[in-house]
Amino acid sequence: MNLIVAADKHWAIGNKGQLLVSIPADQKMFREETLGKVLVMGRKTLESLPGGQPLYGRTTIVLSRDKSYSVKGAVVVHSLEEALKELEKYPTDDIYVAGGQEIYELFLPYCHRAYVTWIDYEYDADTYFPNLDQDGEWELKAESDEQTYFNLCYEFRMYQKKLQINK
Repeated sequence: MNLIVAADKHWAIGNKGQLLVSIPADQKMFREETLGKVLVMGRKTLESLPGGQPLYGRTTIVLSRDKSYSVKGAVVVHSLEEALKELEKYPTDDIYVAGGQEIYELFLPYCHRAYVTWIDYEYDADTYFPNLDQDGEWELKAESDEQTYFNLCYEFRMYQKKLQINK
């Protein structure tokens, strides 16, 4: 499974239910990476999308504690166990966890790759992604050259979970 996120230099990802910034190249990368794949997200993340609806061309699995919650065009599950059972139907490399904070934290142990748009800026934020640079289980495997959007510098990074060797 994969994680996909845009985070500032302190790993902040959102504020008051919204992304911190909209960078066209990040949106393009997200679209290209996830089109035809499976997105896993929480209810609040889904509701922050345009029209509060699943994105076109993707299978969307929404995790919500609300047992009566339903949304057209998405599979709604109510626990991590139920989500993992549903995800068994799909190739693991085609699954992208897309937020928010609680969902990232829940699925982090099950993921092997993280696609991070790392933004060299500090935003006011109330939600965060786990800091993979300080997590000994993860290592930075690839990064793009620095990009700019107006006066904002960012780069695309790919982290991979280190192989665990049993002794």
